[in-house]
Amino acid sequence: MTADSAAAVPAAVPPVPLRVSAVHRPPKADMAVLGVAVTAVGTSGPLIAAAAAPAMAIAFWRNAIAAAVFAPYVLLRANLRAELRGLGRRTTVLAVVSGLILGAHFATWTPSAKLSSVASATAFAATQPIFAAIVARVLGHHVPRRAWMGIGVAFAGVFVLSGVDFHASFRAFEGDLLALTAAAFAAVYMTIGGEVRKTASLPVYAFLCYGAASVFLIGAVGATGSALVGFSGNAWVKIGALTLLAQFLGHTLFNRVVKTTSATVISTSILLEVPMAAVIAAIFLHQIPSVWAIPGAVLILGGLLLVVTANRGQSGH
Repeated sequence: MTADSAAAVPAAVPPVPLRVSAVHRPPKADMAVLGVAVTAVGTSGPLIAAAAAPAMAIAFWRNAIAAAVFAPYVLLRANLRAELRGLGRRTTVLAVVSGLILGAHFATWTPSAKLSSVASATAFAATQPIFAAIVARVLGHHVPRRAWMGIGVAFAGVFVLSGVDFHASFRAFEGDLLALTAAAFAAVYMTIGGEVRKTASLPVYAFLCYGAASVFLIGAVGATGSALVGFSGNAWVKIGALTLLAQFLGHTLFNRVVKTTSATVISTSILLEVPMAAVIAAIFLHQIPSVWAIPGAVLILGGLLLVVTANRGQSGH
């Protein structure tokens, strides 16, 4: 074939790769589950602030109790034992790493709810979708321009709200920084969990994840010299309520829907936790947010709303 005839043959045009979006809504069947999870996790900040126990002990017990509940369920059922034994090395390692990161999330989130106001700590922790979108972009997923605009608006709110809290007290500012760090850990944990749940069932993943988180947190308890027992009955009731609501009905249901829903959207749904936690704290803990904190919180929520609506017309995983 001559050069001219070769040139006459149209060259094959490589297909344009389909961009995988990191922002899409969950299937309808999971919407109700996601709503229950968000409602349950909205009680986390107020319960932590109200419980008269060290932050690291609270974080440890909610995970240890959850792991202890899932352990017999997984180990006594033949099909789940077989699944656990048959998990690939990669999936097992990712599940454990996810749990360790979850432990780091709780090690920063729990003290933040005691150092800062519940409203501020929850607002900073709700920045999780910002970090989820950044992680998604690093992994090569498409993040719409509107989502980046929302991230910018939300970060402006972070600076406003942190400035207000720094003016109030360094203790509150320290709590804000811990909550922001907790949000970053949560985004990574949720992203890894989505990968693990492609092959692992919810009970097996929860058992490995909460178990690994408990191991991390028992180390944090030792490092901080926190007591694990000796609390009042009222404190144990609040730890039990936190475990039942925020852990089982919150995180476990998030881990259920993460199989079909992007980490960015799950993270962004948590923005509803902010007003819910603020109202609970105002009623039961008499924590009334400063009027100067409202603009920062509004910017954060507005920015997160832009993120979750950035790809409204797209569905699927």
